[in-house]
Amino acid sequence: MGATATVGRTGYPAIRSRTGGTLQIATGASEPGFNPIDLLYASLSACMAMSARIAANRLGVMANIRSIAVEVAGDKHEPEPSRVEKLSLTLHVEGDVDEEMKARILLIAEEICTVSNTLKTPPRIEAALAAPGDTD
Repeated sequence: MGATATVGRTGYPAIRSRTGGTLQIATGASEPGFNPIDLLYASLSACMAMSARIAANRLGVMANIRSIAVEVAGDKHEPEPSRVEKLSLTLHVEGDVDEEMKARILLIAEEICTVSNTLKTPPRIEAALAAPGDTD
């Protein structure tokens, strides 16, 4: 699993995933598309939504649920270094499920979501230069 971002002298990065997905990055606030921070939020919201569905299935209540949505927003740290200081996540469960069950779904989803678990316990980032002639 992984991704490669490629950028030329001008323009925005193009992203290619190891699974064959492609994505163009937009960095202007008024441009449609995702910027790198949007992708962070999207990764967390998608992972939590899928994890909530898994949790609802485990709890035997998925048949009572019409939809699951996860909103993610962040607060950027000021001043430098540039980073997101706080992530806020809101789970919306639509359907015939009481608040106690929704809370259980959220708890289990948090336990199994790979992205949230990674963000809570940041991994080491090992940066290296490519060997001369290495184009991959």
